[in-house]
Amino acid sequence: MTDPDPLVIFTPSGKRGRFPVGTPVLTAARQLGVDLDSVCGGRGICSKCQVTPAYGDFPKHGVHVTDTALSPWNSVEERYDSTRGLPEGRRLSCQAQVQGDVVIDVPAESQVHRQVIRKRAETRALTMNPATRLHYVEVAEPDMHDPSGDFERLAAALEAQWGVTGLTVDLSMLAALQGVLRKGNWRVTAAVYRDHTGAAPRLLHLFPGLHEDGFYGLAIDLGSTTIAAHLTDLETGEVRAASGLMNPQIRFGEDLMSRVSYVMMNPGGDTEMTNAVRGALSDLAAELARDAGIDPALIVEATLVCNPVMHHLALGIDPTELGQAPFALTTSSALSLPASDLGFAAINPRARLYILPCIAGHVGADAAAVALSEAPEKSEDLVLIIDVGTNAEILLGNTSRVLACSSPTGPAFEGAQISSGQRAAPGAIEKVEIDPVTKEPRFRVIGMKRWSDDPGFAPRVVATGVTGICGSGIIEALAEMRMAGIMDASGLIGSAEQTGSARCIPDGRTHAYVLHDGRAEGGPLITVTQGDVRAIQLAKSALYAGARLLMDEMGVDRVDRVVLAGAFGAHISAKHAMVLGMIPDVPLERVTSAGNAAGTGARIALCDIAARAAIEGNVARITKIETAIAPAFQAHFVAANALPHASDPFPELAKVVQLPDVSFNTGGSGADGSGRRRRRRG
Repeated sequence: MTDPDPLVIFTPSGKRGRFPVGTPVLTAARQLGVDLDSVCGGRGICSKCQVTPAYGDFPKHGVHVTDTALSPWNSVEERYDSTRGLPEGRRLSCQAQVQGDVVIDVPAESQVHRQVIRKRAETRALTMNPATRLHYVEVAEPDMHDPSGDFERLAAALEAQWGVTGLTVDLSMLAALQGVLRKGNWRVTAAVYRDHTGAAPRLLHLFPGLHEDGFYGLAIDLGSTTIAAHLTDLETGEVRAASGLMNPQIRFGEDLMSRVSYVMMNPGGDTEMTNAVRGALSDLAAELARDAGIDPALIVEATLVCNPVMHHLALGIDPTELGQAPFALTTSSALSLPASDLGFAAINPRARLYILPCIAGHVGADAAAVALSEAPEKSEDLVLIIDVGTNAEILLGNTSRVLACSSPTGPAFEGAQISSGQRAAPGAIEKVEIDPVTKEPRFRVIGMKRWSDDPGFAPRVVATGVTGICGSGIIEALAEMRMAGIMDASGLIGSAEQTGSARCIPDGRTHAYVLHDGRAEGGPLITVTQGDVRAIQLAKSALYAGARLLMDEMGVDRVDRVVLAGAFGAHISAKHAMVLGMIPDVPLERVTSAGNAAGTGARIALCDIAARAAIEGNVARITKIETAIAPAFQAHFVAANALPHASDPFPELAKVVQLPDVSFNTGGSGADGSGRRRRRRG
């Protein structure tokens, strides 16, 4: 038996395939439909096709990548690097050839259809009580008869004119102090940092004269898949710029445990991931300053929220202990430290960084930020808050008690592990409807308001194409398939004969449903496969099982309302989510979206030091439930595999949706639902 061709895996898309030795990476990407730019025809001139190969063990993908997985640099890459420069670790995919199994990361700037980071800043009235404030002071000039130093006289002026006592300063500010005082003719504006802990105030920056050009902070939501940040005015709370990018750590593993595994199996792997994410944070800060047209030195503060694994990797801490019981954090406390400790080179060198507290080993500062934003402890009714992402954070509570857990949903909700899946980008299908009679679909893509069957759709979609399906799109597609009788309660897709639709095509031993066939125009065939259904079932079962564990602990079978948070939660339909059984049964009008609640919590903490004190106190009172060791989790998980559920009733859903009683198991007759079902065991 001959050895198989090398396996090439592209991230963040997750697309993979085997290719003969010597195949250019760009060729492999094109054959797999990977979103990789190139405008020079593979001559190594345009630099658009840059990729980053990853080396080491990747248990999630079942490969070990050696440093010989790609061909050595050739003369074209050498010439390009000497004239224009290639970032460290990058290759030109048109020149690098496959030699062995390899994992290839396609950075955002190399993608034709750039990811839409859908974590916008939510409108929220904020209490402005920031840690950093500006104080205009007039400082006594030096005098031969008064031997005190310039800093001492500045500190005395701040105490006399503003009541700031015990001022401290670091060496870099001290070195610049005399020049600024003299430039301002002894009239200066001091940026003074005083947080909620009662620590001595700290001089962060000094401006000559009266400074009226603003000063700013960054509120950062560091997710497993995406990083979002909001540049916020520390005087008004206004968001001056917002942006996001893919977390570059995704090339080491799409989910948290695969990244922990990478560290375990690759010495120095934690340092690799720390450097990758710190570089991304610094780049994002610089981009926001450019977008807002401000001097980066005016960014004097930042707050950061993230899950525990991201927390440790950003801080440069080995996350191995988080991969095994008892899932011990190095520290769960809130942290206040110099932003430069995390490599923020693009902002004020003395800027301060506040990291919210973690709730537990698998429930991090992002969940604390959601709790700060949504305040379940103030709710009179029982509210379930779900921050949907690669790792779902779940809160359940009211004025009497708040519970929290984390559930490993994986990246399927964000378009990964889906056959035609992609991240949210122009051209991705995001909304789907299927006619229950004709079984014909219609859809909308990101970047267009028209539906696919609207007049004028075809000429207008040419600009982006129909390129794949994102997370919200796959949820709607599966729910519509269930409502149209194309898929049964077990998640099985029927054949063309069983469903009465030629769109159900054979796919190996199972069937797939064709959403869009663009092959005649050179586009992709976009289908929903049985494997896609199983990936979503696993993710939604983990989500529902986590919620049920909290409900068990609270002693309830129903909740009063559900809040969906996170970028994904903001874009999914409550009806479609409930049809799939992602969330417990409640009246649809009682399901609301909080948008990027974690990012909102980060902004609240940035703008109000009293909120920092409050969340530190509240976190200590939240009861943590560990799903990984809870005996009931597996039972809840298995029952939740059915659509919507094997045993839990959904009476509110039944008021608005009548799900067809079909079964496509052996012996099932199909669309009329008259065939016998197999009896479930257990």
